[in-house]
Amino acid sequence: MFLVAVPAWYQEFLEWIPAGKLFSWRAVFDALPKILERLPVTLGLTLAGACFGLVLALLFAIVKINRVKVLYPIQAVFVSFLRGTPVLVQLMLTYYGIPLVLKAINTKYGFNFNINDIPAQVFAITAFAFNEAAYTSETLRAAILSVNPGEIEAARSLGMTEAQVYRRVIIPHAAVVATPTLINTLIGLTKGTSLAFNAGIVEMFAQAQILGGSDYRYFERFISVALIYWGISIIIENIGRLLEKKMEIQSPDRVEGGRAHD
Repeated sequence: MFLVAVPAWYQEFLEWIPAGKLFSWRAVFDALPKILERLPVTLGLTLAGACFGLVLALLFAIVKINRVKVLYPIQAVFVSFLRGTPVLVQLMLTYYGIPLVLKAINTKYGFNFNINDIPAQVFAITAFAFNEAAYTSETLRAAILSVNPGEIEAARSLGMTEAQVYRRVIIPHAAVVATPTLINTLIGLTKGTSLAFNAGIVEMFAQAQILGGSDYRYFERFISVALIYWGISIIIENIGRLLEKKMEIQSPDRVEGGRAHD
């Protein structure tokens, strides 16, 4: 487990805060370091779910744009199901469904998959990734369709393969359009990882529950974890703004104006 070293000044700060009987601010701040010990688990679930979800979303978007035979109706039903059911239900379906599938494979084909060796994080990441893909695919589809068709045709006329067109032309331009929405989606996923405790994963929210159960200061502990989630969201928002500025495509007037000023 990742341990957060509590500096001496913070301990002195805690002693200065009144404990209180009905409500204790000391309990709020005392829980922060202990909850932060589970921050790597929360970030790991977030980043893994976002990365796998982004890849799946791109595949879903390409299948929908090109209306690939056989795959398109399957994708449509799958995305509709994921968008129409709660992520908690999907997490439980994954948590209990994957072991059943593996048992069926073991029984039918004689394999020896050890279901008990599968970490709970695998089930949570799978559920989060597919849920993110269902929503992000529409964002990516709209971003891809916003790319200038003339640029795509120009790339094809140069002899680029379809994969090269996507990699060199479509995806870079679509990323500029999709980034603001993707950042908001990432913030939502970060908060959504609090549901992972239902799969037996001790992340930040579960840690807050454990601390609350030790002294029945649940309200204070939930304030603590809420402050941490709030701080993470602010950090992600600011990183997103920096990415948007870095990826921003300047208009010819602005570029010429900048040169004239120089």
